Parts: sequence; structure tokens; C-alpha cells
Amino acid sequence: MKKRLIFIALLITATMTACTSGATDAASDNTVITSESVNEIENNDNGSEESEASVSDDATDTSDKVAEAAPEAAVEIDYDSLVPVYADSIKTGEYDVEVDCSSSMFVIDSCKVIKEDDKLIAELTMGGKGYLYCYLGTGEEAAAAPDTDYINYTENADGAHVYTFEIEGFDIPVNLAAFSKKKELWYDRVLVFKASSLSLDAFADGVVSTVSSLGLEDGEYTCEVTLEGGSGRASVESPASFVVKDGNAMVTVIWSSSSYDYMKVDDVQYDPVNEEGNSTFVIPMECFDHPCAVKADTTAMSTPHEIDYTLTFDSESIAQ
Repeated sequence: MKKRLIFIALLITATMTACTSGATDAASDNTVITSESVNEIENNDNGSEESEASVSDDATDTSDKVAEAAPEAAVEIDYDSLVPVYADSIKTGEYDVEVDCSSSMFVIDSCKVIKEDDKLIAELTMGGKGYLYCYLGTGEEAAAAPDTDYINYTENADGAHVYTFEIEGFDIPVNLAAFSKKKELWYDRVLVFKASSLSLDAFADGVVSTVSSLGLEDGEYTCEVTLEGGSGRASVESPASFVVKDGNAMVTVIWSSSSYDYMKVDDVQYDPVNEEGNSTFVIPMECFDHPCAVKADTTAMSTPHEIDYTLTFDSESIAQ
């Protein structure tokens, strides 16, 4: 519209000049602005606006680049029970850890976390090769981000894809978008690097309470215990009884069911200490105030099945 007004003004000026000078032929020697020129100007103007609108839309609308969540692949994670463990609570070293993922389609074969220079670096080794790259954030954020921000995989000696990136700590939800090679879409994933899978040697001094740090002498004690994991239907008796001898503690765990035929702590199997009643085990009590990872094998299903649990013993509730 502005260019049409400019044209009209020029046309009027040219006409007035021609009239006052009487040199109509001379006017024709000047640049001639025709109706076709106006149309061309308007078309270029409109095209520029349309182009800008197109660029703006492309820059903001990323919905067609992000896949919808697949409910059948969802994995439930109890975020409310997570207690963050940050980098300053971990000693320098390399640790094999377990990782929970919100989707069963993102298969993690193994994970190593390296603590160095006050940073935690995670190395995820994948169980497949279906993703081209990842991004620390949501799928929408990934679709709008420059590809220089993407996390490219490397291949290990076995040819598996490995993604390496920094994490804030353990038991902290991490948004990690993954780009599917086949679908060419971003998929939202949430990862939790499990603090309970760390060995006690991984924690800095004073972070985890032990028999030694609490100054517990040999004797019999009780304390409150919390069970996490499984379907949530199982429970254990609380308070639990434990015995300290020579600086080590053994705790008696009594389940709410008689269907458990063994437990494992650090891959060592412990059998029931009773033949009747609810399943009862005596297992090592490694620490207090921190989830201790255990496995329990249940015979309640059609086939025996090991289930991952954690037991947290409350040091403030210790009584003798």
C-alpha cells in the first residue's frame, strides 16, 4: 500500500512537470512507471511478507517434529519418593549405575557415571541403534534448538551407540529427547540415575550414616524401615530388629507375604530363616538414611520372579 502511494505521488509530480514545461516528449525520456510496475512492486512486497510469515511459522511451530507419547510404552516412575543426591556428595571415580526411563522403547544396556572435577558425566550405552542423536531437554526444545546442541553418539569397541553428557546428580529426573532415525521425530524421555545402585564407597565421607559413624556398640536394636519398589502392594514389618556385632549389622526383614523364597544383597543370596508364616530373612544392614538396594524372589506369580526393592532404615528411630 505504501509503495502504491509513492507511485501515485511520483506520477503526479511527473505530470505536473510535463505540464509546466510543455515538454511532453521529454517526460517520456524519464523512467516510466507503468501499472505493470505497480503490480510487480506489490507482488514483491506481498511475497516478502509471506516469506517472513513462513519463516516465523517454521521457527515457532515444531509440533510436526515431535512424536506423540505411546501409552503402551510408558514406564511408571515414582518421582515423589526421589531424594536428590548431588555431585558434591559423590567421591571422584567411575561407577556403574542403573537408570530408570519413562519409556520402554529407550533401551539402555548399561550406564557408567564418572565423577571428575566436581562434575558428573554419564555414559549411556544403548541396546539398539534406532536413534541418531539426543538432546538435554524436551522434544519441543530439541526441535527448536540448533543441531550444534545435539548429543551425537560414539561407538564403543562392540559397535554399540554411546551417548555422553553431564548430569546434575542422582535421583533427579532428567529430560532427554531422542531423535528416531526411522520416524525422523523427537521422542520425549525422562531418565532417573538411581542413587540406590551406587555402592557405599561412592559416597563422600559423612553423606551416608553407618554403624561406625553413628557409634553403635555391639548389641540388639530396632529402627523404622521403609520399603520401596515392586507393585507397591508388598510391605515389611516396621520397626525392624537388627544386631550389631564387631562393627557390622544384620537386620531381620519380615515380609507381609509368605511368597518370597530368597533375597539378594550385592548379588549374594540369602534364604528364609523360617519354614512357616511370612517370609523372614536376615540380611546385611549396610547403612542408614539412604535406600539400600535389594532383590526379592516371589513365587506368587506363574513363574518365580526377582523384584527390585529398596530398604531405608531411619537412624533417628534407633532404639535399644
